[in-house]
Amino acid sequence: MPRHTARRVAEIQPFHVMELLRRARELEALGRDIIHMEVGEPDFPTPAPMVEAATRFLATGEVHYTAALGLPGLREAIARHYHDRFGVDVAPERIVVTPGASGALMLALALTTDPGDEWLLPDPGYPSNRHLVRSFEGVARALPVDAASRFHPTPAQVAEAWAPRTRGLVVATPSNPTGTLLAPHELAALRETVSTRGGTLIVDEIYQGLSYGVEASTALAAMDDAFVVNSFSKYFGMTGWRLGWLVAPPDAVRDLEKLAQHFFISPSTPAQQAALAAFAPATREILEARRHEFAARRDALLPALRELGFVVAAEPQGAFYIYADISKLAADSAEFAHRLIKEAGVAATPGLDFGDNAPRRHLRIAYTTRRERLMEAVERMRRVL
Repeated sequence: MPRHTARRVAEIQPFHVMELLRRARELEALGRDIIHMEVGEPDFPTPAPMVEAATRFLATGEVHYTAALGLPGLREAIARHYHDRFGVDVAPERIVVTPGASGALMLALALTTDPGDEWLLPDPGYPSNRHLVRSFEGVARALPVDAASRFHPTPAQVAEAWAPRTRGLVVATPSNPTGTLLAPHELAALRETVSTRGGTLIVDEIYQGLSYGVEASTALAAMDDAFVVNSFSKYFGMTGWRLGWLVAPPDAVRDLEKLAQHFFISPSTPAQQAALAAFAPATREILEARRHEFAARRDALLPALRELGFVVAAEPQGAFYIYADISKLAADSAEFAHRLIKEAGVAATPGLDFGDNAPRRHLRIAYTTRRERLMEAVERMRRVL
């Protein structure tokens, strides 16, 4: 007898970049040298002070559950980080430590979404966001954005799209896949548009700290009624530790705690112990040196790609991605990506993962490998083109 599968599963699309990564691994197993520019993961190891903190803790053997909201000391450390780095006072009680930023977004959506509620999301955007909306029986409505607005929705666009079942808006700054930022005044204007309609704003800040030529900022400087998602994965280099956090309005924390108790029990205890060392001066020095290296990679790669015929109409100011228009080079970015991996040994992500807004014209290129490898990738692509 066939197994019953929930209808929502049929509407969850695969993560195409992982399919591409699988192909890259197959070629590497055959001896091919592949330059990886497809996956959004820093190539640097977790900073030593954080690994050492976790190692010391593991040596005690006392690895037990923590509170569902996370270690009190870590929640306090995150609150101090907001004060020291951004001059913003955030009560530790508002901070919910989660299994990755995905866990934070899950909690925010589970708390606020009833079946049939609509969420507005920019397109292109990070694909998991719309699929998590669907998982909680919500409806993801795409807002097509382009280089004219640096790939972010405008207040007028949000107002026009708002409907009776609209629950709220999800935005990201810096953005994946474009690496572009929302200026504080732009974010404040979006918040005003949403709040006057009784909606909820979720701000994804998981690439916070990775900004170039622009001071890092936080939505929390201007609002306390939004849900702000963050992560130890990107700036702090802890992707495999799976640790993030959510800053919530004060009146939402108790309900979030109930959900977290059932969803996760608690975040990873060793990961939280490692994260306690994330804000130490020695760790910050390492992380800032890495940020400068990412900036140098971006500054080397951008002109080189443009010389090959890639069009980058909105320059990235954060994260570690370049979202390039490849229409002068090929008709279809998915076919182009497979051609690059086959003929050049270069892996990049086609726009298909990021929505329905001109995906075949765009390729996401991650500068998460050494500069010499990035320049080698450019030369390989030059030969193919």
